[in-house]
Amino acid sequence: MHADLTSLIAATAQWMSRAFPSGGGVMDSALAHAQAHQAVTVAASLRYPTPVDAALVAVAGSGGSARLDWITGSDAAGADDAEEYAWRTWVDEVVASWAACLLGDPELATTAVAALHEDGHGEGTPSGFRRLVTPDERDRRAGALLRHPDLLEPVARLHRSDLLTRLGPSRAMTG
Repeated sequence: MHADLTSLIAATAQWMSRAFPSGGGVMDSALAHAQAHQAVTVAASLRYPTPVDAALVAVAGSGGSARLDWITGSDAAGADDAEEYAWRTWVDEVVASWAACLLGDPELATTAVAALHEDGHGEGTPSGFRRLVTPDERDRRAGALLRHPDLLEPVARLHRSDLLTRLGPSRAMTG
């Protein structure tokens, strides 16, 4: 992951955690957020694979969460609060869509993490994206909404074809 992507990843993971919240307590919320963060990190690393790509999105901006908020029905949340709105400007719609694809399809998540390792971007990840690729029972319970394919579908379908194309011809044909 490139340092220039940290704000984009943090904001997009925050958006995912709020759009598909955990139903449990603080620990479940933290586990769900960790899953969202891993999915967003993989998606951002695939979307912006070079330092130049990361620098360009840092300069041009990521687009914000407006369309995602509208699609998920959370467009009125925090509209009057400038602080609440500020972090939302760093949300990247394509990265959120790709992360939704990964969270809803374990096989696709495994393929995406493998593609990161092939590209040399998966190095230095202590967990190897375990919570994304092989969540345990507690992770699955905590991220029930975050991983629910029907709930994710409106966001996932936005840019799924681009993700499948990025992951290679065999995935594009099966997706």
